[in-house]
Amino acid sequence: MKKLATVLVIGAVAFMTSCGPSAKELEEKRIADSIRVADSMAMVQAEQQRIADSVAKAQIEAAHKDSIAQGWLKEDGTPTDKLKKELKKLAKPAKPAKGKK
Repeated sequence: MKKLATVLVIGAVAFMTSCGPSAKELEEKRIADSIRVADSMAMVQAEQQRIADSVAKAQIEAAHKDSIAQGWLKEDGTPTDKLKKELKKLAKPAKPAKGKK
């Protein structure tokens, strides 16, 4: 009876180990999971970059419209006389300050 129980236990253990995935299958699953995670991360990063680009474009457009509204730029993006005068003022060298000795 003991021999039969031992044979059954050994058979059950052998059956349980043979039913599970092999090392090759486990490695293939691990690689597939890694690829899936990497693809998901790449998609998220691409979406974040698209959003950042969209925000930057909107900010540039808003700044351009603001410059037009303030009279610094014409509709075609060229500088107005007002802007040219201000740039000339800024380009003049500053007068040296009179210092005390």
